Amino acid sequence: MPVASSPRSRGSQSILLFVAFIVFVDMMGIGLILPVMPSLIGGLSGASIDRAAEIGGWLLFAYATMQFLFAPIIGGLSDRFGRRPVLLVTLFLL
Repeated sequence: MPVASSPRSRGSQSILLFVAFIVFVDMMGIGLILPVMPSLIGGLSGASIDRAAEIGGWLLFAYATMQFLFAPIIGGLSDRFGRRPVLLVTLFLL
C-alpha cells in the first residue's frame, strides 16, 4: 500500500525543483556564452580570435577569482543585514 507524501515533503520537493531549475538556467547561460565569447570580444576590440580567446580566459579567471573571494563576504553581510538589502545594494553598485 503506497504511503501518501506529506504536504511538507511536497513543498520541500517543489523548492528543490525550483532551485534545480535556476541552476540549470544559470549553467545554460554560461554554456551559451562561452563558445561565442571570443567572437564577441574580437568584434568589439578588433583583436584576432586567438587574442580574443586569451582576453576571454582572463575575464573568466577574474570572474571566478572575485566569486571565490567575495562570496563569503556577501554571505556574511546577508546573514547580518538580510538578503534583500544586500541584493539591492549589490544591484545598485552593479
